[in-house]
Order: sequence, then C-alpha cells, then structure tokens
Amino acid sequence: MRLAGKRALITGGSQGLGFAIARAFIAEGADVMLCARGAELLERAQRELAGVTKQPSRVLAMAADVSARDQVHRLVQTTLAEFGGLDILVCNAGVYGPKGALQDVDWVEWSNAIAINLMGTALACQAVLPHFLQRGHGKILLLSGGGATKPLPHLSAYAASKAAVVRLGETLAEEVRGAGIDVNAIAPGALNTRLLDEILEAGPEKVGADFYEQAARQKAQGGTALELGASLCVFLASSASDGITGKLISAVWDPWDILTEHTHDLRDSDIYTLRRIVPKDRGKDWG
Repeated sequence: MRLAGKRALITGGSQGLGFAIARAFIAEGADVMLCARGAELLERAQRELAGVTKQPSRVLAMAADVSARDQVHRLVQTTLAEFGGLDILVCNAGVYGPKGALQDVDWVEWSNAIAINLMGTALACQAVLPHFLQRGHGKILLLSGGGATKPLPHLSAYAASKAAVVRLGETLAEEVRGAGIDVNAIAPGALNTRLLDEILEAGPEKVGADFYEQAARQKAQGGTALELGASLCVFLASSASDGITGKLISAVWDPWDILTEHTHDLRDSDIYTLRRIVPKDRGKDWG
C-alpha cells in the first residue's frame, strides 16, 4: 500500500491510461478524484472503480474542461474540500488535435489542442501549487509522449504541446526546488487507446503513410500495457521517489524501479532531460 492515506487528482481519468492510473492508485491505498470532460464516461469510470474498493467514497468524480481556468480552480477546491487535502496531481488529459500538414489544419482546432495539452497542464499545476507549497510536500506527474522527443509530422499541435509540457515540468521543478515538491514527466510508451484509433480513422493521407503503418502494426501487436505506465506513476507518486524531480522518464526504456538507488546521480544533472545536441556529442570536432 505505497499510497496509503494519499489523495490524488487525475485529469483525463475516465478512460485509457488515466483510468489505469486511477485503478493502480486505488489498489495502493489512495483516494482519487477523477476528472474528464465527458460526464457519462466519467460516471461509468467512477462506478467501476468504486466497485473494486470497500470504500466507494474514496473514488470521486467531477466533470471539468482543463483548458478553462475557472473550472480547473473549482475542481481543485472541490477536491481539497472533499478529501481534506491533496498530495498528488496527475495531468493526463490530452488530445492529438488536428491531423495533417500545418498549412492545411484548422487553426481553431490547433489552438484548442495547445489549450488542452499545455495550458490545461499549467492551469492544474497553478491551482494545486499554493496547497502543496503550504504543506511543504506534493507530487506532480505530467504525461508526455512520443511528441516530446522527436518530430511528429502531421501532428504538429500534439508534438509541440507535449514537448512544451516536458519543459514546463523541468522549469516548475526548479521553481519549487527545496519546497518538498517533485515534478516529473512520464513517457508511457505506445498505447492502444482511443488516440491510436483516431490515427487509424484519419488514414495515411492525413497522418502520413509511415505513421499510419506504425499505428496499424501497434494495433495488431497490442502496444505497451497500460499497467506499465500506471506502475511508473505509482512509483513517482510514492515516497520512494522523493528527491527525483525535473525528469522525463520512460516507462518502457528507463530502469525507473531502481532510480531510488541513483537519486544522487540524478540530482543537479541533465540525465533524463531535454537538451540540445552539439557536434561533440556525436563525435564531431567542429562547432
């Protein structure tokens, strides 16, 4: 019960990875507030999760649009009132946004994706920080993805916003360093969720032949288990990860289960961070 007595707020918690994280948190003893825009899916998720715990009151749900500042602040205040406090924020809500070349996509849809993925993450962090700072403790987990570490042609809003989320996490970690608050971004792997279905529905003309073929293979092979990313979230939300902050950690590729042994190496280093590659990093003698 690594999260016994902890209280968590999870955005985008009604389905997919967010739901898997909520289930894992509950299994580890946490109280959970689920947030999503769709009330019907949210209520269904709450009922299902309440069915796996002997205390249904430990699973609450509230519909909110993370890109709307007043709704986010109301969500956080409600969570604080219902649980008597908050220990963990998981910013999981996200969308792909428009698919296609930048010159062809709808600008309103592109802007909305930035508002949800980036501004929604920043708004949630802004809303919980006063409470975390007052308590001198808190865990903030930001869900990143493949768009953060490599170009994603035809998904420019998603790629740009996810890269920005990682830099936001690194920056916020520095702002609150020494305040007992750990901020980390998570790359959960290639997941078979509704986002993958969106790529397949869009077709190769919209997302590009290579990315479409990659998605089709992933769909057939099963993708990364949701439980792997959820387990990483449990680790980063628990006291075992205290002092690990400002990092982008891959659920699939990084040895996160032993990072506790390497906290000293991670502190004040650029390991697991976004950085610029210079010629000497690739063995070149110029530049």
